[in-house]
Amino acid sequence: MLPDDPVDGAEDIDAAAEDCDLVHASVGDRVPGVATVTIDRPDARNALNAQVRRELKDIAAAVAESDVRVVVLTGADEAKAFVAGADVGEFRDRSALEQREISKRPRVYEVIDDLPQPVIGRLNGHALGGGCELAQACDVRIAHKRAKIGQPEINLGIMPGGGGTQRLPRLVGEGQAMRLILSGDLIDAAEAREIGLVDIVCGDAEELDEEVYGLAESMAEQSPVALELAKTAVKAASRTDLEQGIEYEAELFAQLFGTADKNEGIDAFFEDREPEWTGE
Repeated sequence: MLPDDPVDGAEDIDAAAEDCDLVHASVGDRVPGVATVTIDRPDARNALNAQVRRELKDIAAAVAESDVRVVVLTGADEAKAFVAGADVGEFRDRSALEQREISKRPRVYEVIDDLPQPVIGRLNGHALGGGCELAQACDVRIAHKRAKIGQPEINLGIMPGGGGTQRLPRLVGEGQAMRLILSGDLIDAAEAREIGLVDIVCGDAEELDEEVYGLAESMAEQSPVALELAKTAVKAASRTDLEQGIEYEAELFAQLFGTADKNEGIDAFFEDREPEWTGE
């Protein structure tokens, strides 16, 4: 059941967003319990400069501490892009030592990947370079058919540096990842769906929102603690071997048997009613 009361921590998210110029956030505007985080830099097609990365991390920190159940991450529609890449203008005069300092973790990619809530990437347009890597850090990717997606860094004499060489092979396989990363070629949303880089492709903005927020609502209706542990278990599948993953899943499964939500879910099943989750 979706929460009726205001989400605990929503005021902190609003406060964090008020301090930001290029990233916005709202809670419950479309679906109760769902936060929408929007990168809004249309003059640069939502490119990830230092300010965007800093503001996105600040808002994500507030989201992580809140009772928000699901996050939708998107780009401002005015830009017709999710994120059209990193801000290349920041690269030209940067030394190797400076880049090593900037690359210290957690970067924005790890911050999004590590959020306890499920994150749906609403790819309203191009997701290129760092934007493609940011999309890969989301848990589910739903794209507008106009989106172009890829890792064109090789065309600049560099390579993906935000996790693309690691997350992309896990999503699409080593061969497809090699093809995209080593050629710098862009693919359309339909092909991205075929190879597993995106999960759903939508024909227009209305369908995109229906798919994104319909899925967000389906997730937000579930137990918050079960959502978090289930996400954690699925993430482990690509980061451990099979035996370790199965052991980890069993441990997380057992932990849920110590929660009030497990008892509520089973009681609601037998009483033929909607469960009222507490997240405990």
